[in-house]
Amino acid sequence: MPHDHAHHDHSHGHSHGHGHSHGHHHHHLDPDAGDGRVALAVAVNLILTVAQIAGGIVSGSVALIADAIHNLSDAATLVIAYAARRIARRPADSTMTFGYGRAEVVAALVNYTSLILISVWLAGEAVLRLFNPPEVAGGIVVVLAAIALVVNLATAALTFALSKESMNIRAAFLHNLADAGTSVAVVVSGLLIMAFGWRWVDPVVTLAISAWILWHAVSEIGPAIRILMLGAPPDIEAVALTDRIRAVQGVDGIHHLHLWQIDERSTSVEAHIVVTEDGAEAEVRRILAREFGLSHATLQVEAPGAECHGACTIGHAAQ
Repeated sequence: MPHDHAHHDHSHGHSHGHGHSHGHHHHHLDPDAGDGRVALAVAVNLILTVAQIAGGIVSGSVALIADAIHNLSDAATLVIAYAARRIARRPADSTMTFGYGRAEVVAALVNYTSLILISVWLAGEAVLRLFNPPEVAGGIVVVLAAIALVVNLATAALTFALSKESMNIRAAFLHNLADAGTSVAVVVSGLLIMAFGWRWVDPVVTLAISAWILWHAVSEIGPAIRILMLGAPPDIEAVALTDRIRAVQGVDGIHHLHLWQIDERSTSVEAHIVVTEDGAEAEVRRILAREFGLSHATLQVEAPGAECHGACTIGHAAQ
């Protein structure tokens, strides 16, 4: 099956940053302002970590030091998100010809994976505590959990606007919400244990929170995996696209269609089209851009009789 990518028509001249025009253009924060917010969120978490470790050493509280390590993991999540934001904005070069946009998708995958592991671990701990309920949480633990809750809510507030337009920041945001939830569990169960002796409240609330984290993380990790697996964007149906192109006057066939997302905001299409009339290729490009939001199109034009024989409509047959 003769197939040579060197023959592709690269005359599109479009940046692949314009490949997707499906409602991503709400009020974007200035990238540097966004970086500033994430950096501030990292600083807030690091300050809390240092304060908690110092307090833990002075008071001899293992719970405090454990919570400090927890907040350190939050800071690490935000550092990964921040680094990915910076890397993603680098222009394409000879090593990364598609650019670095997927750095954010990789960071999202890493952070969602860790969230799934955390939620499973939390659930395991909660089940163990159901069978062996914890002792009364001391007032100091409740107070510190309340402080941690404030810090986590502040961090979440800093990243909330950014989380709407980036799966990378959404993963870090979810980490913070999960931590805020854990802090709520400690405060509420601590108060109820001190007031009524209901020691079962802590594990029950923890189980509910871990289930909530798991549900969100599993549903959010899907789109990241889809992009990394070179999946077609969920809002474009490949079969409908091929049918639409076939219907264009002067197009005698389409095969070897590849449709994929470079990152969350850019989609590319590549295909071989068999053309019988002048102007058909230009019409195909117009349809791809206007009806499907695909301005980054690489089309290999073939004459009738010279097309690839036995070619698949979508993708390539296994070699």
